[in-house]
Amino acid sequence: MPVAVPQGVDVAIKDDQISIKGAGGTLLLTQNALVKIVNKDGKLSFEPANDSREANAMSGTMRQLVNNMVVGVTKGFEKKLSLVGVGYKAQAQGAKLNLTVGYSHPVNKDMPAGITVATPTPTEVVIKGADRQRVGQVAAEIRAIRPPEPYKGKGIRYADEKITIKETKKK
Repeated sequence: MPVAVPQGVDVAIKDDQISIKGAGGTLLLTQNALVKIVNKDGKLSFEPANDSREANAMSGTMRQLVNNMVVGVTKGFEKKLSLVGVGYKAQAQGAKLNLTVGYSHPVNKDMPAGITVATPTPTEVVIKGADRQRVGQVAAEIRAIRPPEPYKGKGIRYADEKITIKETKKK
């Protein structure tokens, strides 16, 4: 299945890497020798270089990675986190996120380049960026600061995450 390249997105295929440039920024991907990439009429097609299973699997992987890059530079990706707990709050200050999540000290998290963080409400964190992998990684690192616990459900969780609450021990 070819990847359609929309207007305003430039694709440059070199020997060792693929560069995709758009309104959301520029993303680079190292090219794999097992996959042949052909840019024809604004569509990118991916074919295995030989008949091995690895080449066939890698062609689908490269197609999806490049598709995520094209979507990232046009629309971008976002992850939402919610803070559950008494006194738990977050505050975004530029490229920093200050979290008060039940520790004796506030936790500060610096955002990497290309990632923006916003707090629409004190118990909500929105992470945005063009690179899907980095947005997910930053969201996972923030969640790991205080993961949800199974007895009261307190902690930092993804907005769509369901926590199964355990029953306490009975005598």
